[in-house]
Amino acid sequence: MATYTLPELPYDYAALEPVINPQIVELHHDKHHAAYVKGANDTLEQLEEARDKEAWGAINGLQENLAFHLSGHILHSIYWHNMTGDGGGEPLAADGVGDLADAITESFGSYAGFKAQLTKAAATTQGSGWGVLAYEPVSGRLIVEQVYDHQGNVGQGSVPILVFDAWEHAFYLQYKNQKVDFIEAMWRVVNWQDVAKRYAAAKERADVLLLAP
Repeated sequence: MATYTLPELPYDYAALEPVINPQIVELHHDKHHAAYVKGANDTLEQLEEARDKEAWGAINGLQENLAFHLSGHILHSIYWHNMTGDGGGEPLAADGVGDLADAITESFGSYAGFKAQLTKAAATTQGSGWGVLAYEPVSGRLIVEQVYDHQGNVGQGSVPILVFDAWEHAFYLQYKNQKVDFIEAMWRVVNWQDVAKRYAAAKERADVLLLAP
């Protein structure tokens, strides 16, 4: 039985228009995300076989594959719920996301400063990667990460709560090579209710990361 399964989209393919067209959503979810799920499951099977046979010649590649595919699956699973056709704007207390708005101001000085940093982090990724807003449990603050591929440049223990996919498959059919235009447009579909829910959950679980005294 497969360990990981492809989650269903929380909306139809056309729900994010005009920011993301239906063809991109369908290909991105049904092909690319599905490939990461399959890759993670296949790698787990290969690791099981390696344990059974005590054959460790490919262990480095298998561990790298697991990190790549599993992280791709996790980030995409967050990505779909981070977006809504009714989203965008600035997170406000009046919309029930005041704790998130306060945390953004405390961590980055202002919403404008946060938006600028995450936009630049996502838009300037070299090759493939993500811009990520994450809760960092050691300091209890929010940080922006520029993630290489799906798993590089990540602070251990940080919890992603808002992710911008900067891989070409996320935008090229519609935005061509204008990655920055895609990232700027993404702000129009951010689901702040979902981000706020993830922030609250991350704070509640902050004590799972135990540091040496």
